[in-house]
Amino acid sequence: MKKPNKHLPAEQRRAVTVATVVELAAEQNPNDITTAAIAKRMGLTQGALFRHFPSKDAILQAVMEWVAERLMARVDKAARTVSSPQAALEAVFIAHVEFVINHPGVPRILFGELQRAEETASKRIVQTFLCCYSERVKQLIAAGLEAEELDPQLNPEAAASLFIGTIQGLVMQSMLAGKMGQMRLVAPEVFKIYRRGISAPELYLPSNCA
Repeated sequence: MKKPNKHLPAEQRRAVTVATVVELAAEQNPNDITTAAIAKRMGLTQGALFRHFPSKDAILQAVMEWVAERLMARVDKAARTVSSPQAALEAVFIAHVEFVINHPGVPRILFGELQRAEETASKRIVQTFLCCYSERVKQLIAAGLEAEELDPQLNPEAAASLFIGTIQGLVMQSMLAGKMGQMRLVAPEVFKIYRRGISAPELYLPSNCA
């Protein structure tokens, strides 16, 4: 990241701080990121950083708010680009994966926050975001059931959990392998398997069946 101008307006400075934390989280354990490291990467003193954020927790809260807002906007936009609920599910799946590829520090921060034993504002933001995301997926699944694209016996709650869990599994495997970009190739094939499991049975009958 290029060092920003030291005289940015407050809102821009906050945005650059968030981007810096996401960048650092892609390189190291988010729990080890200090305000000194953030300030150094930005070319500032800690004092200058604390003029915009009173604490590290406040910075993390801003990061979580940014992630929730940007990721939800990304998946909502993806869902609107297609005409059927099933296609919308795939578009959301791929858009989510693409977001993680572009911001590899994000899953590290999210997982780190959820593992914290204490209740924090940033952890609550993550929990609320996951609930909202799950509801959005369940809405698409309900629409798919209404359009008779999905198996009528499908449990929307379980299907939404599997949808999210599948993405999380892909992310974890890619993080362990140190190859986040490989998800771009694997995700479409993985979604095909998921889609086969939730689709209306007649959509996958062999063509020569009565």
